[in-house]
Amino acid sequence: MKISILLPYKENFSPDYPGAVSLFVYETSKISKYKKNITIYGNTNFTKKFRLKYVNIDLKKKIFISQTKSYVKKFIQLEKKNNSSIVEIHNRPSYVHILDENLSDRIFTLYFHNDPLSMDGSKTIDQRKKLLKICYKIIFNSSWSKKRFLEGLENKFINSNKLIICHQSAKKGNLKIIKNKKKWITFVGKLNKAKGYDVFAASIKKILNKYSDWKAVIIGDEKREKINLNHKNATILGFKKHSEVINIFKKTNITVACSRWDEPFGRTSLEASANGCAVIITNKGGLPETVTDAKIINKLTIKNLTQAISLLINNFKLRKKLQTLSIKNFYLTHNFVSKKIDDYRTEKLNYNKNISIKLNKTSLRILHITNFNERLDGRLFFNTGRRINNGLIRLGHSVLGFSDRDIQKYYKTINDLKGSKNLNDKLKKTCYNYKPDLILIGHADLISKEQIQELKNDNPNTKFAQWFLDPLNKNGPDYERNKSRILDKIKLMDGTFITTSPSALNFLPKNHKNFFIPNPSDNSFETLNNFNKSCNVDVFFALSHGVHRGKLKTGKTDDRVDFLNKLQKITHDVKFDIYGINKVQPIWADHYFKTISNSKMGLNLSRGDAIKYYSSDRITQIVGNGLVCLIDEKTHYRNFFNDKEMVFYHNISDLSEKIQKISRDEKLRKKIAKNGKYKYMKYFNSNLVADFIINKTFDINNKKKYLWHEK
Repeated sequence: MKISILLPYKENFSPDYPGAVSLFVYETSKISKYKKNITIYGNTNFTKKFRLKYVNIDLKKKIFISQTKSYVKKFIQLEKKNNSSIVEIHNRPSYVHILDENLSDRIFTLYFHNDPLSMDGSKTIDQRKKLLKICYKIIFNSSWSKKRFLEGLENKFINSNKLIICHQSAKKGNLKIIKNKKKWITFVGKLNKAKGYDVFAASIKKILNKYSDWKAVIIGDEKREKINLNHKNATILGFKKHSEVINIFKKTNITVACSRWDEPFGRTSLEASANGCAVIITNKGGLPETVTDAKIINKLTIKNLTQAISLLINNFKLRKKLQTLSIKNFYLTHNFVSKKIDDYRTEKLNYNKNISIKLNKTSLRILHITNFNERLDGRLFFNTGRRINNGLIRLGHSVLGFSDRDIQKYYKTINDLKGSKNLNDKLKKTCYNYKPDLILIGHADLISKEQIQELKNDNPNTKFAQWFLDPLNKNGPDYERNKSRILDKIKLMDGTFITTSPSALNFLPKNHKNFFIPNPSDNSFETLNNFNKSCNVDVFFALSHGVHRGKLKTGKTDDRVDFLNKLQKITHDVKFDIYGINKVQPIWADHYFKTISNSKMGLNLSRGDAIKYYSSDRITQIVGNGLVCLIDEKTHYRNFFNDKEMVFYHNISDLSEKIQKISRDEKLRKKIAKNGKYKYMKYFNSNLVADFIINKTFDINNKKKYLWHEK
């Protein structure tokens, strides 16, 4: 794991003449837990460099060739050899666009130290949209800078998880230094009008004339502007080393940072505050974010600044209070900011192998993507997706249902005939707003694996899991298609949950977390207790040619039809109630429940050969409503239930005999049905299935026992 930091061209990474960016990088990197993994790249003519792993990119001057482009090009060559995990670019959004074209496999983080709207590469809305897409994180030195970046951007383009405010930092002084303060008023920065130096120069003359025992100390220079300040008590020191500036702050009583322009942050006021100065600032840009306790001038004039300085000179208690609170309340230390930067690195690199949410203290945000069938007017309300959804909610989690097939249908356009493009785009925007801890997918085939990968890249702490209910036996329906559906995204999943035993399938990746889950029952769905009453129908069965079709398909063959016809033929004096064959249409929703409420037994028959643990969700409707469940013993459900809880058959003749026996023995029928329901509702309910999905996906509570869990 390596981290490369690219400084702006000609940014002096040197203690002799450092810029604000260099100081920030140096102070945070030298105490970072990733210090040994960091390499800093820059360009400076100074011989002395900060003592960190630094590579100076030396360039030969070439006519008609941009030195900046040559600088970035040379870095690309070096980076291809270094092959780092993260590339952090400071204050040059234009570099990001170039790097993405050449190092698209890297993780990019962009730091803004200036107004984003004033910089090449982030001036336009389209450029900022592209930066949001390219960068894993965009880090701003103030809330003001972040707001500037977001100007004109619609909310749908903003993934707030990518945007971090990380102020600059300073070393916090000791309260003892306040006792040694001299009668100094300090100004540090460029001596120009943008910094308000012209107003300061005029104001400080008035102050020094009135308070002759006070002195002004000015640090900085400016070659392009000439603002004269001649006074016997004013000393202009010019440029000073950073360490010398800090020592002056320690002795200073009052510091003035009176910028006229919207300064993105302001290192002067930050370091003055950290060293116990009473600070006067203007309410411009990010300056108010640099100081917890300060005197703020809303309108910069000579009169207002003079009054503010005079107030602090005359009011010793106020001055002392501001100085004390500046140190006491100062929190933007190097350790604080460095840790904040390391936190994002850890998040992406997954350096802590067990990044998980403490479920015992907080609920999860879960985005549940499956077909909730809103467009079918409640006909398919009683489905497995809603059962799992109910379980998640009952566990105390926040669950947002995302009905993929409804969205796909409603959002079709001429340019997106399938609706898949709009579906994936809506998913991305939903994740931007909801920020899920878990994205749980059930049969959402139109959600592309490319979109899932993008979401994983943007949200490394978000877990992804999928559940799958359809048959996976080789001789069953749509085997190759179902196999392809489950494998499509499996490598991107933190857990895959299927209603077939993974041990019976040879195509699942062995190094992946594959788990069996039963079809969950739900006490709000399975409300009948047929074992408590007499019923007119002996055996119930319902077949369909697809839940979404809702009716029989002409010419479609089904091996179950032959089985059912033969079963009825050989089973005498038994009343069958069968739907979905012989031109009798399938039944749904409330009609379904009213029908089974008059049945003693339900046949749990699936298409194709029986395979270990597989059953359609009809098993929950049969057992959960107090019917005797008739099930093929080749499903291995004997591992969970005994003969007093379910009826197992090994062939059609055996099934026929057992149906006839139970149809004539009401006491036996009611006993098996009651035992089966109580056990299924206790151990195979939606709360436990939801709990199992979460625990296995997040690798928690691994010692917790579930009746169905296979090791």
